[in-house]
Amino acid sequence: MQCVTIRFLLLWCCWWVSVAFVEAAISSHPDRERVNQSWVPLLVEAERLHLPTKFLRVLPPDFIQFEFDELRTYAAEYHPGEHRMLLNRSLSLNAAGRVLKPLGRMTHKELEVLYHELFHGYMDYLMVRGVSLGELERSSQALLRVAKEQQICRYGEVMITPIVQRMDEVESRYLTEAESWEALNETWAVFVGWVVWNQLELLQLTRKSTFLGGQDARQWIPRLKRAFEQGEFRGYYVPEEPSERRLAQKRYLAKSSQLSLEEALVIMEQAFGFSNDFVKMADASLGPTGRSTCLPEKERVN
Repeated sequence: MQCVTIRFLLLWCCWWVSVAFVEAAISSHPDRERVNQSWVPLLVEAERLHLPTKFLRVLPPDFIQFEFDELRTYAAEYHPGEHRMLLNRSLSLNAAGRVLKPLGRMTHKELEVLYHELFHGYMDYLMVRGVSLGELERSSQALLRVAKEQQICRYGEVMITPIVQRMDEVESRYLTEAESWEALNETWAVFVGWVVWNQLELLQLTRKSTFLGGQDARQWIPRLKRAFEQGEFRGYYVPEEPSERRLAQKRYLAKSSQLSLEEALVIMEQAFGFSNDFVKMADASLGPTGRSTCLPEKERVN
């Protein structure tokens, strides 16, 4: 009787494991399909809309997990440890919260937000992978190397605006490693979103892609200079110290600690794939605006 019972239990266990395996395989198939439904059309549409795809093509299709929810206090957020992007349901197809809405149906502001978060995903991937050498990833290696240098050189000690609305009132802060990396990431992502928004605005006027250079460069570069002068490229960090976090959930960088021109040029060249002539034109046109002493010229990769 005991042998029969043991055999029965063994048979039941084998059956249960088989069923669980089949169910997992079945359930993973729709997940893979849903990933392809989001990522492949995203790349195709981005090309069609003359939006940047260079840094997106480095990412594996299943690296970022898209999720949607009714967000009240923010438009989107990215969770690096989980490789999870949480977007407002308004950015999903028919606001159903399943797959990403086609890029062509998004507003310029929505595309700015999406690219801001996609760049967080890209930087997350570079940190996770360490970026093994490959034709597509050579630029990514150069960009990651510059990011780590800038984290130490420019974001280890920053000026912040304790009251966001009062940009002239600033305080100095020494940031932890996690805080400085977040400050850099947010600052760079702000610039990425700005580039995408301005590309879309100028595309409506000129019908030409900024990323290919051309006549609209004469309109784009003054916008870039004006944005630097107005301190638009400022990120933030979440304080690690609980006592400071009780005072402010986020600390925004002051204008003096915004993105440097050298950082912007590296992002333009390595992440966006701006033409070399365009990058040189922007570099020469801005003069002393936004310059930093942190980044040696030899770190730029042509």
